[in-house]
Amino acid sequence: MISIRTAQQQDDAALVAIDDATWSTATSPAPPPEGPRSFFERVAPDDVLVAERGGRVVGYAALHNSLDAPSHRHVLEIRGLAVHPDAARRGIGAALVEAAVVEAARRGARKVTLRVLGSNDRARQLYARCGFVEEGVLRDEFVLDGSYVDDVLMARFVG
Repeated sequence: MISIRTAQQQDDAALVAIDDATWSTATSPAPPPEGPRSFFERVAPDDVLVAERGGRVVGYAALHNSLDAPSHRHVLEIRGLAVHPDAARRGIGAALVEAAVVEAARRGARKVTLRVLGSNDRARQLYARCGFVEEGVLRDEFVLDGSYVDDVLMARFVG
């Protein structure tokens, strides 16, 4: 059974472990996580939904207002989605995406956006199954492992 809730400070170590277990150039243009750190250095617990399975945090989705302007408050961005490899392929990613959309609507958002690497077919298919559509492509936006990779912009309207 999967349950989804808002993150709490005591989830920090589990979220760092998920980031460590899931980071790769196939899924992130950011540099690899290094050394001791707090997950909540970059995002507030209230902006993170966690998935629990068997009492263990196994995934997260982070929501973010990517542009702090009154004219953009109706848009929230999924700025991080990860599921621990031990819990992958069990519907947890889809459940987190759907929970993030519901939370965004609860906060008054009309639109939820995200960015995904063009080479990350599995994630793109997940987002499409969850109702996200491609709104644009930033061609050759990143160089990962010596190859140019597109940044795909996707969105879903809510409500």
